[in-house]
Amino acid sequence: MVLLNLRDIQLAFGGPPLLDGVNLQVRRGERICLLGRNGAGKSTLLGLVAGELVADGGTVERRQGLKVSCLPQQMPPEMGGTVLEVVLAGLGPAGERITRAQQLSRLAETTGNDAVLAELLELQQQIEEAGGWQPMQVVEQVLTRLKLEAEAVVDSLSGGVMRRVLLARALVGEPDVLLLDEPTNHLDIESIQWLEDYLLRSHLTLLFVTHDRAFLRALATRIVELERGSLFDFACDYETFLLRREEQQQAEEKAWARFDRKLAEEEVWIRQGIKARRTRNEGRVRALQQMREEHRQRRTRAGTARLQLEEARRSGRVVIEAEGLGFGFGEQTVIRDFSTTVLRGDRVGIIGPNGAGKTTLLKLLLGRLTPREGRVKLGTRLEIVYFDQFREQLDPALTVQQNLSGDQDTVIVGDRQRHVYGYLQDFLFTPDRARSPVRILSGGERNRLLLAKLFTRPANLLVLDEPTNDLDLETLDLLEERLADYQGTLFLVSHDREFINRVVTSSLVFEGDGRVAGYVGGYDDWLSQRPVAPADSPTSRDNSSAEDRSRPSRERPRKLTFKERQEIEGLPRRIDGLEAEIATLHQQLADPDLYRHRGQQVAGMQQRLAAVEEELERTFARWEELDGLETL
Repeated sequence: MVLLNLRDIQLAFGGPPLLDGVNLQVRRGERICLLGRNGAGKSTLLGLVAGELVADGGTVERRQGLKVSCLPQQMPPEMGGTVLEVVLAGLGPAGERITRAQQLSRLAETTGNDAVLAELLELQQQIEEAGGWQPMQVVEQVLTRLKLEAEAVVDSLSGGVMRRVLLARALVGEPDVLLLDEPTNHLDIESIQWLEDYLLRSHLTLLFVTHDRAFLRALATRIVELERGSLFDFACDYETFLLRREEQQQAEEKAWARFDRKLAEEEVWIRQGIKARRTRNEGRVRALQQMREEHRQRRTRAGTARLQLEEARRSGRVVIEAEGLGFGFGEQTVIRDFSTTVLRGDRVGIIGPNGAGKTTLLKLLLGRLTPREGRVKLGTRLEIVYFDQFREQLDPALTVQQNLSGDQDTVIVGDRQRHVYGYLQDFLFTPDRARSPVRILSGGERNRLLLAKLFTRPANLLVLDEPTNDLDLETLDLLEERLADYQGTLFLVSHDREFINRVVTSSLVFEGDGRVAGYVGGYDDWLSQRPVAPADSPTSRDNSSAEDRSRPSRERPRKLTFKERQEIEGLPRRIDGLEAEIATLHQQLADPDLYRHRGQQVAGMQQRLAAVEEELERTFARWEELDGLETL
């Protein structure tokens, strides 16, 4: 069933069109990932779908009564009050009435004012006439599901909890389509995994923008790329998308090369001598004029950023030695009895939930904070470059150029002098954008500017605190490559699981109660090495797997009954059948013809896939249970 249909959408803001004849259909049950470079217009497209923007041309067709909710990329500036008040705002006028009624009720209890009581009674009557207090039950269910405290003040919440509040606000309206703009930004890994699981189980129709490749792989049933004002639709997984896009780009480059050769030949012909011009074919002249116009209007792909790390002279072999470190704020212990040795060339990832103390640990290791207990010894010949997660090294009132080089036209990169505009073009800033104030830049552009600023300085110890937020996938891939080739020492704080896996050689992980443990490898390596966390540990996940929940208690060992022996003998055949059905469903859902000709079947097939996967999980758990009894 088609819920949304965008036809020939046109939209521009003074420059080349952000959306140039865009067409897009959204069907019930689809989870569509919208990809594109920073500034390509992804958030603009979401704004059109949400009804917050109006297109210059084309039509947006919505199914009658369609509800659309949006989780924005940035926290709205007007946000305030309690969690409950923010979430109730997702109900629209009904939420406003309920919020006002609650405020009046509290005021009536404390003052007993007759005017307040009269207004409260009138408002309660309006609520009853509009359908009663049923929406409040939905709000309470969502708050419980998201583990949010209704009376908590939003100004006191961390970025990760605030994202949950915004998600709750989007969900309480029970939307038909949920729009998510960079939903994993500022969420820790545990929260990202929780969000993945929740969205997979909810069977909501999603249109989302993300730079998190693990999140993309887990959720997307369809990928749509926005480039040069056009949408390119791929009904496949992410790996297949990368291959198909590469093939598409190669085909386009070959077609342009043939076109350019033909145009050059025609330009030579038109410039022939007087005699030839008298007898030339006027149709051929008109065709040449059309080719010129087509070439003039050609929109080439945005270039790839050219990141180059300036490496300083080698540091000493031992970069940092820490022994028995302890630190806290007041009575709260953040780090307890931590020791480590970092050698030249190590690439160390720091993993932990929001608020655990990752940035604090970095500052302790760099000597920027004094520990309560223990000692830190820095190595020799260290030249440190620090990327801070809040981008405090950028002045939003100054232009891009001024942040990089002040009032100078050149910038020193390593030991070389370069024109500031040429250097900024390496980071995809046009001269016009270089003259723009930083305050109007997108999050991805600010990240690229900070990288540009830091990479002018040579370093043998590179410290990156959340560098991946808002970066597009191409820049993210390039940054990974440069870090992999970097010969100096690296500290990396990130919640991007794939980025950590590809870049670091060891990890320091916050495991609760101020304990920080070291592991070889990245995030996946830590998962395979870590000890099993107790149920009440901060590192244990709120939503443990179905396998963990279904694992039986073995306090009273016993042998298999005859019926259980028959059951265990039939389980392998049952598992084979379920896995075969899952493979078939995956193959059918990856077929573009399904969405073009039998779109009404997609939702049912996706529901069946989810049901079969759950049954397979239960079957494996049952097999493990019976197999454990059999071996007693």
